[in-house]
Amino acid sequence: MVNTAHLSKIDSAILDKIKQWLGPETDDDTRQTLQSLIETGKEDELIDSFYKDLEFGTGGLRGIMGVGTNRINKYTIAMATQGLSNYLLKHYTNEPIKVAIAHDSRNNSDLFARVTAEVFAANGIKVYFFSALRPTPELSFAIRTLGCKSGVVITASHNPKEYNGYKAYWEDGAQVIAPHDKNIIEEVQKIKSLADIKFKYDATMIEDIAEDIDELYLKALKNLSVSPEAIARQHDLKIVYTPIHGTGVVLVEPVLKRYGFTNVTVLASQSKPDGNFPTVIYPNPEEAEALKLALEKANEIGADLVMATDPDADRVGIAIRNDKGELQLLNGNQTGSLLIHYLLKAWKEKGQFKGNEFVVKTIVTTDLIPKIAAYYGVKSYETLTGFKYIAALIKKLEGKEKFIGGGEESYGYLIGDKVRDKDAIASCAIIAEMAAFAKDKGSSLYDTLIDTYVQFGFYKEKLTSLTKKGKSGAEEIQLMMKELREKPPINLAGSKVIRVKDYNQGSWINPQNGEKGTLDFPKENVLQFLTEDGSLVSARPSGTEPKIKFYFSVNEPLKNKSLFEEVSKQLDQKIDRLVTELNIK
Repeated sequence: MVNTAHLSKIDSAILDKIKQWLGPETDDDTRQTLQSLIETGKEDELIDSFYKDLEFGTGGLRGIMGVGTNRINKYTIAMATQGLSNYLLKHYTNEPIKVAIAHDSRNNSDLFARVTAEVFAANGIKVYFFSALRPTPELSFAIRTLGCKSGVVITASHNPKEYNGYKAYWEDGAQVIAPHDKNIIEEVQKIKSLADIKFKYDATMIEDIAEDIDELYLKALKNLSVSPEAIARQHDLKIVYTPIHGTGVVLVEPVLKRYGFTNVTVLASQSKPDGNFPTVIYPNPEEAEALKLALEKANEIGADLVMATDPDADRVGIAIRNDKGELQLLNGNQTGSLLIHYLLKAWKEKGQFKGNEFVVKTIVTTDLIPKIAAYYGVKSYETLTGFKYIAALIKKLEGKEKFIGGGEESYGYLIGDKVRDKDAIASCAIIAEMAAFAKDKGSSLYDTLIDTYVQFGFYKEKLTSLTKKGKSGAEEIQLMMKELREKPPINLAGSKVIRVKDYNQGSWINPQNGEKGTLDFPKENVLQFLTEDGSLVSARPSGTEPKIKFYFSVNEPLKNKSLFEEVSKQLDQKIDRLVTELNIK
């Protein structure tokens, strides 16, 4: 028995968990790692590893890999799968249950995917298994195509290399939402011992899938093309693409080839899948550093467009040539606005509108998108942050209204409804197509963006994320949200706050006159402050990372292109003032 008497900072509940993991139900490696942490007195690490169980957030189960209930390891993966299995068996009684499983390029993703498959199979559930890495959106597509009741992809998306995760999907190919998410958690919480997990499985219950699904998926993506004739004329558009050591390498180049692009350079130094992501600090296309090598290659060969996908290929970042001929990175709001504007313009030119189309954005995504949609007479909806809410809306409106596209500021977009999650494979194809469309008209994506600002208003956004790690960090984030609720700002950047939205309470109030109302959204821990001049500040703790995020959106009219730089600086100054006044640091 390992002596834990010297661990004075650790309470009895956490010690009980630690002792369970030192028992015979875990393997030698797990026990040895845990014993070393105890013997060396790593109390803070032990507390952080065991003070809570990982829970499903907006992105599923995600955390740092390691030993403990608050870490990603084969046991927490197995417990989640056993809980999901139990819920599936209760929910779908007297009918066969099938699931699909995929994984990304992260360290241990293949191991965790295999454990997931084996636990499902041990529970008598048929498994369709991508034995080689595949993008997250293809997993969503496979669930719907194969008639599965659920699915899992092992990924931590764009997080640092220390992380991994587990995204659970429902039969519509979307990430699990209420009430299923909470019911699955309840089932996991009923597992009191690791011995409750079923591991003995029948190998015939696991069927490998790969190329057949690839082909069906690529055909579905090809059908999203709106302007094939523009591509035919601009097929040699110079494109540099990087998968940043992730799954996009499997399908982005093939889909671009099917669209008709003939001049695509895949960045060799980042084309090999590698969970250590050796050429970047973070494998996140939101970070300029992650695109550095791709930009260098693009400048070397004179490319028109750069695209980069994250490890599970559900997000994409891009760079385009500006009016000076320099490559310029776009943020998620800019790319999303360009995509929606292109799709609606191209649909209109082709006479494809039937009058029941719609687009979707999240509450922290630019309000430029609904302005564009209104111009084309297309409905625009708004959901909470997280693509599962966009997917739920698509499902709700299925058969009544036609989904064209949508997205969120965090570089995730969806075109068409064959997939029910962010899809960087489809996005890369349509981004390339809209670049060809602009070039075919003697323009560019940069010119299109500025023209959009002139037509609809110059919207500028900024995201500030504060990382607060561990138990103390989680408590600090809770305190920040509590103080904002109890003492919301009355004025921001010289403009009156006319609406404070509290999505956790499902209500809003105008602090100037006391007027109140309700919000028709599921409850979520988000606060928003809207000012008289149209500025918007949102505060939202992340559901998947130890962060609190502040989203800033400001706007001004742009009378003509020549004023772009001047108005851009004014908007930057307004955002800086908002950050200062809210004391965000």
